[in-house]
Amino acid sequence: MKYMVRKSVVRVVGKIWMPAVTCAQDITMSDYDVENARNEDGKITRESVERWLGAHAGDFQSIDDFSASIEDGDDTIDITWSTEEGEIAYMDAIREECADEF
Repeated sequence: MKYMVRKSVVRVVGKIWMPAVTCAQDITMSDYDVENARNEDGKITRESVERWLGAHAGDFQSIDDFSASIEDGDDTIDITWSTEEGEIAYMDAIREECADEF
């Protein structure tokens, strides 16, 4: 018997509170979070996820960019980075965090 686990994940890069440095974080969304990330029409859009992040990414004082892969029923909604610089900043910050672990 095989099981498939589907996760909704938002990858965020931005400035944290103290010290005010650029950091990256992966946020796993629950089904409840996904429902709250919908817009007025019930759709998941870049703008609706950005609004959700504004209320749920408390570790950040500002969000520079994000990407997401969100499971919506049988569909997967992929939201890409808004800029290539945002994606590079995320990769650099994640690499630094991983290097600190070793």
